[in-house]
Amino acid sequence: MGHGHRRGHRGRGPGGVPPRSDGERTLVLPGEEIDVHGLQPGPGTYRVDGRTYASVLGLLSRRPPVVRVIPLSGRYIPKPQDIVVGTVTDVQTTFWLLDIGAPRWAPLHMTGTPWKIEVGECGQYLHVGDTVVVAIENIDPTGRIGVTMLGDDLGKVDGGTVVTMSPAKVPRVIGRSGSMIQMLTNETGCRIAVGQNGRVWVDGTPEGMQRVREALRLIEEEGQRSGLTDRVAGYLGSTRQPGDAAPMPTPTRPPFEPPSPIDGGDEPDDDAGPAPF
Repeated sequence: MGHGHRRGHRGRGPGGVPPRSDGERTLVLPGEEIDVHGLQPGPGTYRVDGRTYASVLGLLSRRPPVVRVIPLSGRYIPKPQDIVVGTVTDVQTTFWLLDIGAPRWAPLHMTGTPWKIEVGECGQYLHVGDTVVVAIENIDPTGRIGVTMLGDDLGKVDGGTVVTMSPAKVPRVIGRSGSMIQMLTNETGCRIAVGQNGRVWVDGTPEGMQRVREALRLIEEEGQRSGLTDRVAGYLGSTRQPGDAAPMPTPTRPPFEPPSPIDGGDEPDDDAGPAPF
C-alpha cells in the first residue's frame, strides 16, 4: 500500500495541488499541506501524523517561530484582551447586553464602567442602540463573554457611524505599526476606533466619513493583495477636493465627552468618563 495522503488533505509536493499566489502572498485551502520549514504550527493550522495542514481558507504567513494561516473571512471569535466595538441591545437592572458580532451576546456589568451606578440606574447611562468600545475581560467554560469599559481607549462613543467588515481584515485596517489607520485619520480628519471584531466606528464630516467607508471597502475587497497601502493612498489622494488644505495629523487619541445620566440621577465624577481614544 502506498504512502499517499490522507483523504481530504491536499498535497503540495509533486503531483499535488500547486500553491496559488495573489501578488506576493500564497493562498491556501482548508486541508492543504503546508511546508513549515522548521517553524512551529500556529493559528489556522493543524497537524496529522507529523504533517501540517491549513484549517481555513487564507493567506500563508511565516514569521518565526510560527507559521500560520490568516483567514480571509469568518465570524468573530472573541479572545481575552481584545478591544471590540459593541452595540447595546438590552438594558437590565445591573447590566447591559452588548452585540459584539460574536456567537453570543456579551453582558457589560455596571461595575465594569467608570460610573457610580446604583441598582436599577443602568438605563440612565446607556440605552439600546448606543455604541461602546469595550475590552474582552474573560470567557468562562460555558462560552459566556465578560467585557469591561474600564481601561485606556474604552468608553461610550457619540455620533458617527459604525462600519462592519470581516474581522480577518482588521490587521490590514490598522497596518504595520498603525500606519494604515494613521493615514486614514490624517487624510480625512475623522476620528476612528477599530474593534478586533470587525466593527469600525467613524466620526467626522459627511464627506470624510464617506471617504473612510470607501477606503474600508477597498481594504476588505483587496486586503489579500500586495501594494494595498499604495492603492488606499491613491484613492484618498484622488478624492481630496481641489483647494483643500494639505492633510494635517490628527491626534490618535481625540477626546470624547463622558456621557451624562439620562433622565436625571447623580452626575458622574468629572474624571470618571470614558478614556479618550
